[in-house]
Amino acid sequence: MKRKGDFNARRQHLKDLSDEELFNRFWELTELIVKPLVDIAYKNTSPSIERSVLLRMGFSSIEADNIVKHGIKWELLGYGMGKAVLTLAEYRETSYEEAGKILSRGECWEIVDNLLKGEAI
Repeated sequence: MKRKGDFNARRQHLKDLSDEELFNRFWELTELIVKPLVDIAYKNTSPSIERSVLLRMGFSSIEADNIVKHGIKWELLGYGMGKAVLTLAEYRETSYEEAGKILSRGECWEIVDNLLKGEAI
C-alpha cells in the first residue's frame, strides 16, 4: 500500500504552532487517549491484582489466595482485599496481619461485608 503524499495538507492546523505549543498539544492528546485506560484501571480489579496487593502486605501466597477466594464469594473484590483486611483490623482493634489471618480462615466476612457496604453491624 502506497502512502499518499498529503503531509502538508494534514499538518495545516499545526504549522503555526511553536515547539512548546506542539509539546503541550502532544501531551493533551496523550492524556485524552490514556484517560479511559486509567479510569478502567482505577475502577476495576482482578483476583490476581488483589493477591498481589496482599502479598505486598506480607501475607503468604496461601493466605492471599484464601482471602481473595472469600472476597469473591462475598462479592467484595471491588472494594479491595487490602481494604477489607484493614477494615477488619480497625474494627477489631488488632494488627492487619492478624485480621488477614482471620479472613484467610474464612472468619468475620459478614462483619467486613457490613462495614464495607456501610450497613449496621
